[in-house]
Amino acid sequence: MISRFSIALPFCFILCLIHVSSAYEDDGKDPTIKTMEAFSGYPIHEHVSPDPLSSLSVDTQGLQKQFDELASFSDSPAPSVTRILYSENDVLGRRYIKNLMSLSGLSVREDAIGNIFGRWNGDEPELAAVSTGSHTDAIPYSGKYDGVLGVLGAIEAINVLKRSGFKPKRPLEVIMFTSEEPTRFGISCLGSRLMAGIKEHAELLKNTVDNQNISFFDAAKAAGYSNVENLSSAFLNKGSYSAFVELHIEQGPILEEEAIPIGVVTAIAAPASIKVDFEGNGGHAGAALMPTRNDAGLAAAELALAVEKHVLDSGSIDTVGTVGILDLHPGAINSIPSKSHLEIDTRDIDEKRRNTVVEKIHQSALSISNKRRVMLSQFKIINQDPPASSEEFIIKAAESSARELNLPYKKMISRAYHDSLFMARISPMAMIFVPCYKGYSHKPEEYASPEAITDGVKVLALTLAKLSTQ
Repeated sequence: MISRFSIALPFCFILCLIHVSSAYEDDGKDPTIKTMEAFSGYPIHEHVSPDPLSSLSVDTQGLQKQFDELASFSDSPAPSVTRILYSENDVLGRRYIKNLMSLSGLSVREDAIGNIFGRWNGDEPELAAVSTGSHTDAIPYSGKYDGVLGVLGAIEAINVLKRSGFKPKRPLEVIMFTSEEPTRFGISCLGSRLMAGIKEHAELLKNTVDNQNISFFDAAKAAGYSNVENLSSAFLNKGSYSAFVELHIEQGPILEEEAIPIGVVTAIAAPASIKVDFEGNGGHAGAALMPTRNDAGLAAAELALAVEKHVLDSGSIDTVGTVGILDLHPGAINSIPSKSHLEIDTRDIDEKRRNTVVEKIHQSALSISNKRRVMLSQFKIINQDPPASSEEFIIKAAESSARELNLPYKKMISRAYHDSLFMARISPMAMIFVPCYKGYSHKPEEYASPEAITDGVKVLALTLAKLSTQ
């Protein structure tokens, strides 16, 4: 029976078998079957029911049901999803994921802050595992695919391999990361940052509260994580995993517009986040004459335009900048703003180029402050993470998997950042993208088709299989 096959062949030999399978005469057989025959060294079609795809294909219908069920754990009505860290619905979602892991035969554990791990031990369980995963928390009124695809899709990829009879050499591990979104405590990728051993964030969490003045520790304990104060126990050493692969919706329009089913991510851009405050004298909108004004609002507006200019002057399409918050005080139509507050996001895959833009924004803020006779009371860089590059051997594994499945793919960068950015500090990493409707994300209209999801899960499954034999 297929389920009894156990694969423990040297990776180079497996590659040879795969190349042989690609040379088969085109007999209409599904390429997944050809690939798995190459893995097993045994012709699958002679030992299955008349529908040979039944043991290999993704359970698309079941997976869609899981998306819907997980989306029901939400603080906002459908079709939107709101699932905030350590909330009641977040706890219910965690329970749901752990149950799915158990049903797939994975051994499940959690660390001090709630990162969830489901492991399938291979023939050599002492080897560093190949890991995959993402997050399930959702910002207010968002969609049901961001992050979730990388968790539910990873569990289904394990199921695909198990149904095929494949047995890994290295362990395979699915990770559900805690709080990729910064919604509640203002720290993005919280779980993966701690796994990467970023000590300053562990220290920061000791004094972090949400907008209801609930501390991070109290919120975690209320969610059942009584050992949360032992944050260092979540740290992992470099090399803890041999590889990490994250499956994700693109969150951009490129794959859909170009009708390409798979994106292979070569680099992840990282942001530098800046807070800026100007202070002027304010005054009556009618009585204060224009030449004598110290308008903090106009200073903010001028800096916002300067952000755009410096980003465009970088000469790279990969450099982006956004003024996402601009607040004026006192906020009255007939009052000259006496205070203004901006929050700026700049991103790039080139750290030096991004940091040059940040410095130019700082110089502009100083110049505008002097010219408009307002005080620059704050220019604070609150986050300046380095970008990360994908490892070539994982890129090649994903590329060859797509080719063997006859799925066109495109090498691309990720302009959004993910837990993979911090997993790169622990192990080699890469990402696999699937197209999403109009590139929508972080909104209820976020959507990935069943076909796109199925393609992504198949590519992930074969990529994991390849990496697990190395």
